[in-house]
Parts: sequence; structure tokens; C-alpha cells
Amino acid sequence: MLTIKSHDEFAAYLGKSLGISDWHCIDQKQINQFADATLDHQWIHVDEEKAKIESPFKTTIAHGYLTLSLIPFLWKQVVEIQNLKMEINYGIESLRFGQAVLVNSEVRLHVQLNNIVNLRGVTKVTVGITLEIKDEKKPAFSGEVVFLYHFI
Repeated sequence: MLTIKSHDEFAAYLGKSLGISDWHCIDQKQINQFADATLDHQWIHVDEEKAKIESPFKTTIAHGYLTLSLIPFLWKQVVEIQNLKMEINYGIESLRFGQAVLVNSEVRLHVQLNNIVNLRGVTKVTVGITLEIKDEKKPAFSGEVVFLYHFI
């Protein structure tokens, strides 16, 4: 895991890979809990028997927004940002879903620093992200996320 303690340390990685998270398995329990939390109970996500018969995937799939919600969890496995007063999720840009994540698939996050700006003492970083699915050529999604870091 990479440790960053200041704007200048962050800036040293501009255009470089920041790392790759561990693999995370998305199981049916997590999919069902996400469906409950978001009130999105579409059968393709939660009805295992119907999905076996009617889904083109022949199984349930994770919600696209469930895969996105894993960004903070997986990001924290790649980089530890220290000396912070506050961290803010600022935006998602240019995001594209590449393919569905089947239940019990393992995913991991690849991250690189695409841009960094000092906004009057606030560090704005744009990181390129790709959520890889184990044993698949196409990613679940790719795009950019923007964070604001208020270093001490």
C-alpha cells in the first residue's frame, strides 16, 4: 500500500499507477443488502431462480451502482492518505460500464493519478480507475473519480 502525507508527495505520482487493490468477491448476500439499501429489487439482481432461466447471464448480477460503491473500500487498500483534516468525494467523470459483474465474481481496482491541482490549500486529485473482473478481459467499469484532500 502506498502512503501519501502531503500535496507534494501526491504530485510526485502524476501520470503514474498508484496501485491495485486486493480481490473482493461480490456474493448474493452483498447484492441483496445493496438492493434493500437502495430499494432496487430488480429480479436480475435478487431472484436467483428466475435469473437462471430468464437472464442472458444465467445467474444474478451485481447492481452497477453496487460496483461503484466499492470504490472507497478498494481505494483505501491502494493508498493511505495521512495528515488530513478532511477528505471529500467530489465527483465521477467519464464513467463507462464495460460488462456485468456476475454473482460470486471477484473484482479489484486499478488506480492511477491523472491530475492534481492545489486549490488555495485544497488538493484536488483526479484518479483514473478501472474495476477489473477476475478472469475477464473487459472491466466492470472505467473512468475517473475526483477527491478533495484538506491536508493539515
